[in-house]
Amino acid sequence: MDNEEKLEEKNTQVEVLEEQTPIPEGISEDKKQKKEKKNKKDSKLKEENEKLLEQIQQLQVDNQSLIDKVKLTQAELVNYRKRKDEETANMLKFANQDLLTELINVVDNFERAIKLDDNDLTDELSKFLDGFKMIYANLMEILKKFGVEEINRVGEVFDPSQEQALMTDCVDEMDDDVVIEVLLKGYKLNGRVIRPASVKVNSK
Repeated sequence: MDNEEKLEEKNTQVEVLEEQTPIPEGISEDKKQKKEKKNKKDSKLKEENEKLLEQIQQLQVDNQSLIDKVKLTQAELVNYRKRKDEETANMLKFANQDLLTELINVVDNFERAIKLDDNDLTDELSKFLDGFKMIYANLMEILKKFGVEEINRVGEVFDPSQEQALMTDCVDEMDDDVVIEVLLKGYKLNGRVIRPASVKVNSK
């Protein structure tokens, strides 16, 4: 038997002896406890990781909720500003409505005066009437400047939102419910009716 074979045989005998030699109980228990501790530690770390993931998910949900609330608040603020701007614009647009309505009554009196037949007046009264007409023209220009426009819809179908029918008549040449004549002028202020026109309406 050569040296190599002898060495191999000795190694085999050592391995057999190691397998047959019992491990002391203290050493085996120590390994078991270490393994249990490691398992507990791993389990604890896993639980902590799961809790952290849950917290992160909840924070993400809360964060998205706050973002949505901020967006909603911003949208409400924009809408509020728009409403306030519209209200302010309307207030400015119609701020003079009461005053202009009173001036329209003065216009009515001027129109009654200038409807007088100039041929039946003396020269002095005729000149006085010409002054009235000039004042009337200036007054109408002022009203126009502030957005007042006359409602005159003769020949058009009666519109209750702009007119009130005081009388009816029958004109064969005109369709039914058509405005025949304006009895008292109506006016709008920046598109809003501040006094409806009093009219005569065709009725067959």
